[in-house]
Amino acid sequence: MDGQGPVGTVSTAGRGSDDAAVSQIVSWYRLHARDLPWRRPGTSPWAILVSEVMSQQTPVARVIPAWEDWQRRWPGPADLAAAPTADVLRAWGRLGYPRRALRLKECAAVVVAEHDGVLPAEREPLLALPGVGEYTAGAVLAFAHGRRALALDTNVRRVLARAVGGQALPAPHLGRAERERAESLLPDDDATAAQWSVAVMELGALVCVAREPDCGACPWRRRCAWLAVGRPADEHAGRRRTQAWAGTDRQARGLIMTVLRKADDGRGVLAEALLAAAAGAAKRGDADPGQPARALAGLLADGLIATDDAGTTYRLP
Repeated sequence: MDGQGPVGTVSTAGRGSDDAAVSQIVSWYRLHARDLPWRRPGTSPWAILVSEVMSQQTPVARVIPAWEDWQRRWPGPADLAAAPTADVLRAWGRLGYPRRALRLKECAAVVVAEHDGVLPAEREPLLALPGVGEYTAGAVLAFAHGRRALALDTNVRRVLARAVGGQALPAPHLGRAERERAESLLPDDDATAAQWSVAVMELGALVCVAREPDCGACPWRRRCAWLAVGRPADEHAGRRRTQAWAGTDRQARGLIMTVLRKADDGRGVLAEALLAAAAGAAKRGDADPGQPARALAGLLADGLIATDDAGTTYRLP
């Protein structure tokens, strides 16, 4: 995930943070930050929220063109709330996890109905919005409003696990102790905390990556606990769930959605054609005969597809 981070004067005042680390990492960010479109001046809080939702479990290279197209079509909550759901799902394209697109549209409708079309700027109202969790709310507060707020994504968790915790990778699930550690490292004042948050996130995205981190280029290397103890292996490796894309129900669902996105607006596609498309996800010699029907039923239950004739044909909603 990648956030918006305005860069200004850096204070070294910090609650539990290392003042030198704050200065070094923010200075590194100023020199090496990517020119992502949602980081540019004038980007609205809503557009930053959209970028955060799109960036969940999706490479930034795929997010950029989708986000730019999305902003041209639906720059604000009212625009998205009024958009046909089928158009929204088509625009989502190859970003994956299309339920995120539905949640964004639902979120936009609530912002229009309950907040006069203006995204809230406080934590609790943000958390009450559809599809907005702890991370996204924190990211909006930090990156859109320059506030002191915890934005713990995968990149930040990895950097702090290594530099402070001495671990190769964080535990599979975010725990209370990890959250409290991250909170203690946030500088006190809003502007510096927001800069620190985006800088650590960028460090994890570009240098302190999951595989083969470039420790020689890291501004935190001299005090990195993981580096100091010889870069030990991942102690949580046995607890991590890994699943290849090929042959999964997710791939089968994606194949069905690809067919429906290409269909003429409002025209149904025969269920047999969709089941045949989903069957392409099966691994050679390891086919699951129930997978295509399961994928189709799951998409219908999630509201991502619709039928007007009791399942003879399907279309985007």
